[in-house]
Amino acid sequence: MTSLACVTLEVTDLTAAERFYATAFGLGEELRLRTSQAPTTGFRGFTLSLVTAQPAHVDALVEAAVQAGATTLKPAAKSLWGYGGVVQAPDGTIWQIASSSKKSTGPATRRFDEMVLLLGVEDVKASKQFYVGHGLTVGKSFGGKYVEFATGSAPVKLALYKRRGLAKVAGVSPEGTGSHRLVIGSDTGTFTDPDGFVWTPASTTASV
Repeated sequence: MTSLACVTLEVTDLTAAERFYATAFGLGEELRLRTSQAPTTGFRGFTLSLVTAQPAHVDALVEAAVQAGATTLKPAAKSLWGYGGVVQAPDGTIWQIASSSKKSTGPATRRFDEMVLLLGVEDVKASKQFYVGHGLTVGKSFGGKYVEFATGSAPVKLALYKRRGLAKVAGVSPEGTGSHRLVIGSDTGTFTDPDGFVWTPASTTASV
């Protein structure tokens, strides 16, 4: 079964990005960074999510991100599905911080249980079939709106969402051009999906 080992964000200022992520989230090998000057404007077509056990953890992560230089796109708040907020890192990456719980039962920490990469695609059904053809297994599927892949114990989970819908969730315009500024590292080969997202073996995505 194909799984995700890491994601690499391409950033303009590598030193600043390393400082931000170390301070805000304390991420490990699941997140890598490398320098890029590739042109990009507007929504890059994806978000990263940190899923936590309780609202207090959401607040702690959002606060740490904002103090480290992130911009709040959606303040943390309760919703039908739980509690969460959205921030944009200084490098432009959009992060959703969320919990399915609406009530905290313990002290606040910056601990998160999983990181999820959500790709905004034009045709969810077509992209689902593309990824199934590349060895991924569908875990959940809701017609042409959302697909979640079964990636086992992989450090990064993967889901597909309509591009316009994902932009709405993130609180930004769906318009955007140029590079995604993202490389997906996995245990499979190199390929590019129908929406231009690049996959490479995780061993080739070291920070530079």
